Amino acid sequence: MTRQLITFQLDDQILGVDIMAIREIRAWSPATPLPNVPSHVRGVVNLRGVVLPVIDLRCRLGWGVTDPTARHVIIVVRIGNQLQGIIVDAVNDIVTIPAEVMQGLPDMGEAEAARFLEGLATIEDRMILVLALDRLVEQPPVAEAA
Repeated sequence: MTRQLITFQLDDQILGVDIMAIREIRAWSPATPLPNVPSHVRGVVNLRGVVLPVIDLRCRLGWGVTDPTARHVIIVVRIGNQLQGIIVDAVNDIVTIPAEVMQGLPDMGEAEAARFLEGLATIEDRMILVLALDRLVEQPPVAEAA
């Protein structure tokens, strides 16, 4: 079974997400910061009347903080039943990944970034890190009964 991914850049790294999760790709627009949110949440933007959180993917993966410019892009994805924006450096292209080129992650111990990845794929000598979008957003803690 093949999958189609949208690939994009964070520095020199190529990442990909399933094309079916993509709702829109839009130019960078500053996010409105919110108080007391995790450091990887840059704030919110208004997308035609829908307010959506914007995740700094570089920060979420533990690779530093993005200093957004007009060249950056927000990819709007559906994670669960909510739209989220993720900041990336640039969108590359659409690739088709045959099932046999998808590989699991090697054992990397407690590597933070590994928990956000579904696997790896090599296409035309390019290593693509395939994101597991559902793992990017933290689940709200379950309230304990008093």
